[in-house]
Amino acid sequence: MSTIIYWLRQDLRLDDNAALLAACAGAKLLPVYCHALQTDSGWGFLRAGPHRLAFTGQALDALRRALRARGSELCEIAGAPADVLPRLARQISADRVVCEHIAAPEEEAEVAALRRAGLRVDTIWQSSLYAPQQLPFAPDRLPMTFTPFRQAIERAARVPEAPLATPDTLPPLPEDWQRAESPARVPPAVEPRSSFPYHLPAFHGGEDAARAHLGRYLASALPHRYKATRDSLHGTDYSTKLSPWLACGALSPRRVWQALKDFEAERGASESSDWIGFELLWRDYFRFLLLRHGTRLFRATGLSCQPVSAHNEAAFRDWRHGETGQPLVDAAMRELAASGYLSNRLRQVAASYLVYECGGDWRAGAAWFEAQLIDYDVYSNQGNWLYIAGRGTDPRGGRRFNPQRQADEHDAQGDYRALWSSA
Repeated sequence: MSTIIYWLRQDLRLDDNAALLAACAGAKLLPVYCHALQTDSGWGFLRAGPHRLAFTGQALDALRRALRARGSELCEIAGAPADVLPRLARQISADRVVCEHIAAPEEEAEVAALRRAGLRVDTIWQSSLYAPQQLPFAPDRLPMTFTPFRQAIERAARVPEAPLATPDTLPPLPEDWQRAESPARVPPAVEPRSSFPYHLPAFHGGEDAARAHLGRYLASALPHRYKATRDSLHGTDYSTKLSPWLACGALSPRRVWQALKDFEAERGASESSDWIGFELLWRDYFRFLLLRHGTRLFRATGLSCQPVSAHNEAAFRDWRHGETGQPLVDAAMRELAASGYLSNRLRQVAASYLVYECGGDWRAGAAWFEAQLIDYDVYSNQGNWLYIAGRGTDPRGGRRFNPQRQADEHDAQGDYRALWSSA
C-alpha cells in the first residue's frame, strides 16, 4: 500500500488544490509543512520577520483544523526539506512526495535535493489563474512586456479553468507517524492603524477567513469602485485585500476569478470590476516571467545590461527604519515595519526612493520586503522590484516617483503622514 507525503509550500488550503488531489491517489497520506530555519538575508536581517511568520501560523492553524475535520492531520517539522523529508519518508515508508511547483531558484533547488536523496517528487503547477498549457504561446515565448501578454490572452479568448472542489475526506494517516501538537506560534501584531489588521478574526490568515472576506467584498459595491480607490494609501476597503491569502495559498486565484464572474453576472460588469481581473493577470505575468527567465531575475543586472551601482548601506539603513527625512517614505516604512502591510502605491514610492534617491541596491529592498510583508510572494516581489529598478520588463526603463508629488496627489491633507508620523 503506497504512502504519499503531501508537502505543503505556498498552497495552505484544501479548496482548488490540484497537488492535494494528486496526493490523495495514495492509500495513505501525510500532509507536511516544513518550517525553514531562520537565515540571514545577506543584507543584515533575517529573511522572515514576525508579521509573515504570524500570518503563516494562522493559515497553518486553520489548515490543521480543516484536515482534522476530514480525518487527517498536519505534520509540522523544522528544518530544510532536503534534510527532514527523506528522514520522514523512511520513518513512514513513503515512496512519493507531491507538492506544488514553484519556479524560483531556491524552491527548484529544494526539489532537486529531494530527488538526489532518492525520493520521487511530483510537482504540480497551481498558483496562477491560467495554467501554462492554456497560454496562446509556449512559456519560453512569453512576451517581454505585460501589454502584449494581456492582449494575446484576450485575443485567444482563453478562460481560466474552473476551480477544483474541496475533498470531503482524505486518505488515512500512516500508522508509523506520531501525532504532535502544534508548534508555538508567533503572535500577531496588534496594530489598530493597519490597513490589513490580521490580529482581527476577519483578517485571519486561514482559508475560511479568506473565503469569507472574498464573499463580503463582492457582496458590497466595492468592486465597482475599485479602479478609483485602488491607489489610496490607508484603510481596509480601498483595495480587495486578497493578496495576503493569495500569497500563502489560503485562497486560489481561480476561486477569486469565479466569484468575480458570478458577481458581474448578478450585478453587472464595470471597468472597475474588470480591473480586478487585470490585476490577477499581472500576478500571472510575473509567475510566467520567472518560469521563463529563472535565475536571471535574481542577478544584480536582472534582464538589463545596465551597470550595477554601488550600494549605499547607510542610506539603506535609514530607509528601512523610516529615517530618510522624506515624510511620505518614512511614514510608509513605519507602517510596513509595524503592520507587515503597505498599499501598492506606497510600495512603488518607497521602492523608487531607495533605488533612485538613496542609491540602494534593488535586491536589498526586495529582501526587506520579503522579510516584512505578510503577502510576500517571490514572483510578484521580484517582478515588481525589477520593474521599478528598470531591470525587468518595464518598456520605460524603470519607474522613478517624486515622493512630494505623490504626497500632494494621494495625501493632500497629510492624514496618512500624520497617522504614521511615529512608530
